[in-house]
Amino acid sequence: MAPSFETTFDVDAPPSQVWFVSTDVESMPSWTTSMTEVVLDPKGPLAVGSVARITQPKLGTATWTVTEIVPGESWTWESRSSGARIIATHAISPREGGSTVTLSVRMEGATAPAVWFLGGKLVRRYVTAEAHGLTTECERRHR
Repeated sequence: MAPSFETTFDVDAPPSQVWFVSTDVESMPSWTTSMTEVVLDPKGPLAVGSVARITQPKLGTATWTVTEIVPGESWTWESRSSGARIIATHAISPREGGSTVTLSVRMEGATAPAVWFLGGKLVRRYVTAEAHGLTTECERRHR
């Protein structure tokens, strides 16, 4: 089984608001402590093929490529590190009074278990920070 981490949480904001905030990736450093800079190429709305250079504390800069978008519902991007393929998905679904969001990260490849062993704790901490920040930012905007 591929190493992975997933968290699901409720946000008291409509799915359209959560979608808008989560896909404005260059603004992520303003609401999550897990990123210090995000540069998107090309500029503009997130699209399949968009490339983001993300700088994270303790990890440096990595390149993430958007591989899938289901408008209003989910988007996925991928990166490579030390021979492992890292796949991260943001999924949003409606619920009474707001949204349910699932953030997931999984690693694939021959080196994935070793990469996860060395960095899995930090990955879990960063995904949890992103979940907290996304919730706070969406609910702040929705008030």
